Amino acid sequence: MTVTIFLVRHAAHDNVGSFLAGRMEDVVLGEAGRAQAERLGQRMKREDIEAIYTSPRERTRETAAAIAKASNLGPPQIAEALDEVNFGDWTGKTFDMLNQDPQWRRWNSVRSLSRTPGGESMLDVQHRILGLIETLLNNGGGKRLALVSHGDVLKAAVCHILGLPIDAWPRFDIAPASITTMTVGDWGAKIITLNEICP
Repeated sequence: MTVTIFLVRHAAHDNVGSFLAGRMEDVVLGEAGRAQAERLGQRMKREDIEAIYTSPRERTRETAAAIAKASNLGPPQIAEALDEVNFGDWTGKTFDMLNQDPQWRRWNSVRSLSRTPGGESMLDVQHRILGLIETLLNNGGGKRLALVSHGDVLKAAVCHILGLPIDAWPRFDIAPASITTMTVGDWGAKIITLNEICP
């Protein structure tokens, strides 16, 4: 049996790119992000999704709810394995501040050998999202599933499927409100589309 999994990054919150939101509470979609999520939902409704799983963060739950509404599905299921990277002490800091931190620069150049301060490594992140995918496959969760998560989390999964090291994460984009489609079967797994953007 082949399963199609749509890896969906949440729509943009109003301050995307200005500070590291991470697992902060109350980072929600603004007016532009809600409109983006609605367009994403309209795009996704033609995919005949059977179930939606989402990170517990507000911005992912709002995005997943827009997809569920457009596809006439019940409430998305929260999956802790889809949560944003635990950035620990970096959470909430501006990128201007972070760029002055040598540990931040190391994290962005060699994530395979780095860990966020008080948080997790990218290998930890990769382990948890792949574990969720394995569980969904083994439990017969459906043939067409949407997983709504965060850029780095989805990049960790894509790196694995493409046979890339985790340090290859900056070589491709996973934009807000984008869809990356993968298929998985007894024969293995492959990426069908990468970073399809719903503007």
